[in-house]
Amino acid sequence: MTLAEPPGCKIRITDRGLEMLKTETKRFVEEELSNITMPEMRGQEGRFQYTIKDVKITELNLMSDLRFQPDVGLLFEVQNSSITLNFQRRILYWLFYDEGAINASAEGVNIFTVLHLRKDGEGRLKISNVTCNASIAKMRARFGGTLGRVYDFIGTFLTTGMRFVLNKQICPALNHAALVLINQLLETIPVRTEVDTYVGIDYSLLNDPVVTETSLDMDFRGMFYDLKNENETLVNYAVNPVVREYDRMIYLALSEYFFDSGLFSYFKGGLFQMQIANERMPKDLEMLLRTTYLGTIMMLNPALMEHPLSLELEVTSPPRSTIKTSGASVAVNCNVKVLVLPPGKPAVQLSSMTMEGKFNAKVSMKGKRLAIHLDLRRFKIFSNQSALESLALIPLQGPLKTMLQISVVPLINNYTKRGVQIPLPDGIDFIEEVVEYHNGYIIVGANLHFRTGLREIIERKLSVETDNSI
Repeated sequence: MTLAEPPGCKIRITDRGLEMLKTETKRFVEEELSNITMPEMRGQEGRFQYTIKDVKITELNLMSDLRFQPDVGLLFEVQNSSITLNFQRRILYWLFYDEGAINASAEGVNIFTVLHLRKDGEGRLKISNVTCNASIAKMRARFGGTLGRVYDFIGTFLTTGMRFVLNKQICPALNHAALVLINQLLETIPVRTEVDTYVGIDYSLLNDPVVTETSLDMDFRGMFYDLKNENETLVNYAVNPVVREYDRMIYLALSEYFFDSGLFSYFKGGLFQMQIANERMPKDLEMLLRTTYLGTIMMLNPALMEHPLSLELEVTSPPRSTIKTSGASVAVNCNVKVLVLPPGKPAVQLSSMTMEGKFNAKVSMKGKRLAIHLDLRRFKIFSNQSALESLALIPLQGPLKTMLQISVVPLINNYTKRGVQIPLPDGIDFIEEVVEYHNGYIIVGANLHFRTGLREIIERKLSVETDNSI
C-alpha cells in the first residue's frame, strides 16, 4: 500500500470568509435573474383574447443566505422574497380593444440552490452539478390604461400563467450562472502555470474539497517544476500542514516541500550561478584577494598581478529550507572559485573553496502573491585543497560575508520580492495577513478583499478569451 501524497499547499475558507461573499453573490444572482427573458404569451378566455409581451424584471428584493453544505459544496437560499415585473398587454373583448402596461409582482419567492464542488480531471476546482428548486407563492397584477379596472377580474388568470412561466425560468438562469459563469471565475485560479522563465508551479487539487458546516478545505499539490524538464521533480516527504483555526476569513498553509521544490527547480534550471568581477567586485575585497593569493600568483606567473580577479559562485546541491516555530531558514552549499582574468586568454584558477551559508527567510503576502525576504546569518568557508589553506582563508570570512550581504543578497531579494501567485481567483486579495511558523510548515491567516465584482471578473476573462481566439 502507498500513502496518499501530502499537500504542499492547503487553503481553508471559513464561514467568516463566506459571509464576505454573500453580498457579491446576492448582487450577481440579482443581475442574472434580471436578465431573464420570457416568451410572448397568447391565449383566450371566453370572449377575451389576450397577448402579453416585452416582459421585463424591474426590481428584485431578495432575502438571501449563502452557507456551506457539508460534504457537498455551497447552498444559496432565497426565502420570502419578491420580484417586480413590467410587461405589455393587448386585450380584445367583443369589439373593445385595449392595450397598456401591466405591473406585476411575484411574492413569496423561494429558491433553494446547491452547488456541488468537485475536482475535475485537470485538478481544478469546479461546480460539477447544481440542484435547484424554485417556487412562487402568488403573483399580483396592476392594470393601467383606459379599461384597466374593467380587466382586473381576469388578473388572476393572467398572473397564474405568468407565475408558471417565471417559475420555470429561475432555475435555468441559476444553472447557467453556476455551471458556465462561476466556473469561468474558477478557471482564473492557476493550476499549472509558469512563474517565470525558469520554473512553473503546480496547484492541482489532490482530492475533492472537504466541506463542513464551518469551512471549505482544499489540498493542493503546491509543487514547483523546472520548465526545461517538467518530469524531474522533488518527492514530497514533508509533514502534512494542519490548520486548526477558524477566526480569519482564509488560511493558507505551506509545507517545507513547497519551498524545497522551488529551490530544487531553480537549482536544476541553472539559476544558482554567479560571477563577481570588474565593476561588481568591491575594491577592498579585490585588494584582500590579491594579498591572500599573492604567493600563488607569483608562483604561477607574476604577470598575472596586473589582471582583474573574479569570484565564481555555484551552488553544488539544491538548497533546503527548515521551518520551526522560531522562524524559517534556508541552508546553501556553494563552490567558490578565485580566478584571474587575463584578456584574450582562459581564466586562471587560484583557489577553490566551499562556502556554507544559512539565510533567515521571512515570508510575506501582498495581494495574492507570496514573497520571501532573505537575510544572511551564518557564513563559513574552507579550502577544498588542504586544512592549512582553510586557516589562511579565515581573514576572508568577514569581507566575503559583507560582499554577499551587499552585492548578492539584494539581487536575490529583488528577484524573490516579485512573489508567486497563490491559488485564488482574479479580483480577490489577501488583506490584514498574519504569518505563523510551525514545525515543518507556515500558516498565513488573512481576511479577503474584492477588488472588483464577480461579473466584472468573469466578463474580463471572457473578453481575454475572445481576443485570444481572434
